[in-house]
Amino acid sequence: MKFLKRLFKIGEAEVHSAIDGMEDPIKMTEQGIRDMKEDLDKSLEALAQVKAMSIRSKNEVEQYANKAEDYNEKAMLILKKAQSGGLDSSEADRLATESLIKKEEAFAGQTRAIADKEKFDHNVSQMESNVQTIKQNISKWENELKILRSRVKVADATKTLNKQMAQLDSNGTVALLERMKEKVAQEEALAEAYGEIANSSKSVDDEIDKAINVKQTKALSELEKLKEQMGINNSNE
Repeated sequence: MKFLKRLFKIGEAEVHSAIDGMEDPIKMTEQGIRDMKEDLDKSLEALAQVKAMSIRSKNEVEQYANKAEDYNEKAMLILKKAQSGGLDSSEADRLATESLIKKEEAFAGQTRAIADKEKFDHNVSQMESNVQTIKQNISKWENELKILRSRVKVADATKTLNKQMAQLDSNGTVALLERMKEKVAQEEALAEAYGEIANSSKSVDDEIDKAINVKQTKALSELEKLKEQMGINNSNE
């Protein structure tokens, strides 16, 4: 709560500037949660003390009520004893009066104790509400801290990636890749040119031989000669 109070004391227009100036928002949030937990411990201690006073006042209410009833009974017993002759009537009146005075004092003490108890009970109710609020805030900010940690990781990773991408061209990487692409294109064009040159450099004889298939023609001629030597007539086939 101390950390949050310090933030809230800053003008609304200055809040964003103050947050921007924080070197580590994670550590600042963790410190804020620790502050709230310290406030919670103090509030729980104070709550226990006030509850103890409320319990003490409740006990005093019962004690004063018992005293008042006890003094009232004593006054009645004194008067009965005097009525039966066991005690002088004037003495009995004196003692009974003293008992009734004590009874009234007990009633007065009971009234004060009731007022104290009501006051302490009201304080307990308020403090319990405050404790619950602090617990809810701690739970809320602990969840916020988990989300904040995740967001910081994503932001750092994104920042690093974007920074690397932004530095690519300045490092000449993009230009290098473009030159490599141009070099490959040149090599492909050169290979194609050599192919065309190779095809165009074939001799006329090669083209003629390819057109008539010299080997097959010679083979057929040799076959005819062999048949003539053997006296084989093609018409008999």
